[in-house]
Order: sequence, then C-alpha cells, then structure tokens
Amino acid sequence: MGDPKGFLSFPRADRRRLPVLERVGHWREFYTPPGDDSVREQAARCMDCGVPFCQGDTGCPVRNIIPDWNELVYRDRWEEALATLHATNNFPEITGRLCPAPCESACVLGIIGMPVAIRSIEQAIADRGFAEGWIQPRPPERESGYRVAIVGSGPAGLAGAQELRRRGHAVVVYERADRIGGLLRHGIPDFKMEKQVLDARLAQLRAEGVVFETGVDVGRTVAVDALRRDFDAILLAVGASRARELDVPGRALRGVHLAMDFLEQQNRRAAGEHVPSEIAITAAGKRVVVVGGGDTGSDCIGTCHRQGAMSVVQLELMPQPPASRDASTPWPLWPMQLRTSHAHEEGGVRDWSIATTALSGSDGRVQQLHAVRVAPMSGADGRARFEPIAGTALTIVTDLVLLAMGFEGPLREGPHAQLGVALDARGCVRTDAQHMTSVPGVFAAGDAHRGASLIVWAIREGRDAAHAMDAFLRTQSRRAVG
Repeated sequence: MGDPKGFLSFPRADRRRLPVLERVGHWREFYTPPGDDSVREQAARCMDCGVPFCQGDTGCPVRNIIPDWNELVYRDRWEEALATLHATNNFPEITGRLCPAPCESACVLGIIGMPVAIRSIEQAIADRGFAEGWIQPRPPERESGYRVAIVGSGPAGLAGAQELRRRGHAVVVYERADRIGGLLRHGIPDFKMEKQVLDARLAQLRAEGVVFETGVDVGRTVAVDALRRDFDAILLAVGASRARELDVPGRALRGVHLAMDFLEQQNRRAAGEHVPSEIAITAAGKRVVVVGGGDTGSDCIGTCHRQGAMSVVQLELMPQPPASRDASTPWPLWPMQLRTSHAHEEGGVRDWSIATTALSGSDGRVQQLHAVRVAPMSGADGRARFEPIAGTALTIVTDLVLLAMGFEGPLREGPHAQLGVALDARGCVRTDAQHMTSVPGVFAAGDAHRGASLIVWAIREGRDAAHAMDAFLRTQSRRAVG
C-alpha cells in the first residue's frame, strides 16, 4: 500500500470523456488521458484491505496483481508496475480500454465509497510502457521443435499464441478474415479502441516469431486433416459469433441487420476501405431501432450517432435495473444495476420490458417494428420467461433495425465440427480442466469454449490453454495430433 490514508485524502477521479458534441464528430477514442500525477493519486487510494477481492476470479479473471502495481505506480516505479501487470495479462492496453472492470465492483473500498479507478491505472501503465519503449519483443531463447496451430485471432487466440511462442513452440495463427484481431479488429468501434493500439501489440507478436495467416477459413480453404498432419497440437479460439436471431414475421425485410454486420462495415470504413453502396448499411438520416441492451447494442448506438442518425431507440427485453446495486448481487459480485454508457450520454431513447412481435413495411423494406410490453415469469423449470401484458402493444416507425441480442456460441459449421470434438448443451466446445477437447491434442479456449463472455476471460483462457498445451507437448514422444 502506497499511502495509508490515500483513500481518505483523494476522491476518485476517472478518465474524462470528451464533450458529447465534440466526440460524436469523429471516430477517435473519446477519453482524455490523465496525467502521471493524477494516476499516482488514484493508485494511492488502494487500501491495505487484507484480502484484495479485486484480483480473485470474482474481480479479475486474468488475476491481475492489482495492489502490487498500484503501489509501484504510487512510488513512481512505472516500469516495474508494467512488468507486474504483464505477469498476468498479455494485453493490458486493450483490457484497460474495453473491460467493464469487474475488479472495481469487487474493490473493498467500494463497500463504503467509490472504488479505486483500477481500469484507468491499468491503461495508463500499458500506454506509458509503449511510449517509453519498455514493451519489446521477447522471443524464446531456444526452440522446442513442436508446431502449434491456432484457429482464430481474437484475444484468446492471441494470448495463447504469445504464451506458446515464448515457450519455444512454432506458432501459426489462422484467421478467416483479411486482417488479424477477430472482434478486436472488426467488432470494436474505433472510438472505443483505435486500431493502432492492436497493431502495436501484433507487431510485438510478429517480432517474437508468431506467424499469422489471413484469409484462411480452416475446414474450407485449409483442411483440418492438413492441420492434424502438420502440427503437434491445435488450439480452437474461434469465438462465439453465432448471433441470436429475431424469429418474427418480417425479419427478411431490407433494413433489418445483425449488429456485427453493421459494426464491421463501419470499422472497415474507418480503416479506409471502400464499402460498395449496394451492400452498405448506414444510419445516416434514419430512424434506428436497436434491439438488445448490452455492450454490442451500446456500440451500435454510438456508431449511429457518429453516422448522423435522425433518431435512435434501444429496446431491452429485461426489466429496467435498479439505479444502485441490487440485493440479489451483493458485493463483491458483479452488480445488477442500471448502467449508462458513453453512447447513452450522446442521445437516444431506452425502453425496457419490450418484446418484438413483428416487423412490417412496403416494397420489401422495413418501416415499422411491432412490440408488446412483457412481464417476467418463472417457468416450471425455474427459468425466466416473459409473458405479454394485455393492451400494451405498440408500433415504432423505423428505417433501420439492428439486432444486438447476444451470441449463442461458435458457428455450427466451424472447424470444430470437422474435427469431431464434443460440444456441450449450448453448442460450445466441451473441454476437460486442461482445456483439451474430446480429440487428443486439440484444445479450445475463450468464447468458443465458455460462450460469449468478457475479454479478460478470453485472455485468461488463452493463457491457461497455452500452459496446458505446453505441458502436454513436452510429455509427447511422437506427434500429438494426427
């Protein structure tokens, strides 16, 4: 602990957001970086709390050693703080920008006041590490002789690749898209993370010897049998990109799109790519309805504002959460409570307990969304279901409907299907405690294994799978796969 009275002396001061009218006029990140002195003050707020719940699985899935690097920052030992941060997290500059910070919800100081601004401190350490040149490639000292294929280049695949390469294994990462990064590249808007942040880390991985192959759809352009023949182990990190669909009349109308299709197009525009007008999805001048109240829905709202939407309405099936932590999620659990994102600050209307019943229009294009208010009920199996409330039907005029209702698991026709690995009841890849699938030598990590989750869980699983694969490979006297 740096300052025994820091939590009493300094109020919480998080990163400042640019004014709404300024930030919606561009696609750059919208936070103003804090100065070093401000970060040191915030680090001083970290208490001598005895049991730091912030760094357990409840608070931080990657198991960041948060009190240690807070103290190092307070004592102006930034490079040591970076080393401590990297001991558990391969990409703190990414999690510092994108993680919802369950660590802060588990902070002991949060019981009596505002928690430590952990995420801001984490990002500040990582960003300074790049600025000072402290983040350098760390290639292995010797080669193991084993070759590993990783399918998917999201956070799980990248974390696994770096850990395996640093242990001396030859690593090839296959990505079906034309650029590396998975949803970090194509799904996260630039105003949340500019892509040079990702590119800087990819440059490090390449310098360490990780090989990236883009435009490779494993199972189609490259046969899984070839991977089994040419590699000693395989890691499936294909994500959970099978979007939850809206099964109502009118779904096939033009102007109704999956959220990720909309977000990916805008990311490509921001990268300077041309999107043909015949397939372009844009909110400019349109009345937009976003179906789904999670982070993806929020990203759609922020994107719509920047594209110049006429209006934005966000609909959520669940009831409106309470303004403060609900009793059903006591500290240190992730709290059930109302959250207002940067996108909600920028405008639009939010409504809860709404179920879409149909979409209608003319000339094949959507013009109305029909819905009804619902009440949650407990079914015979104990699972929540939603019953329509009589007399509450409503119609919303719209030109563009974006479906952001979450994800159900990996694509059904992915490489895991051709490999013949066992799936769980949700359609995700089943593994043992060491992340090995039902096929020896084939492992899985991240959303492909656990379902759609947080970026910190993806990094944690990529690291854990890599360590298990390393142990597996070093006990093999012959090729592990094939």
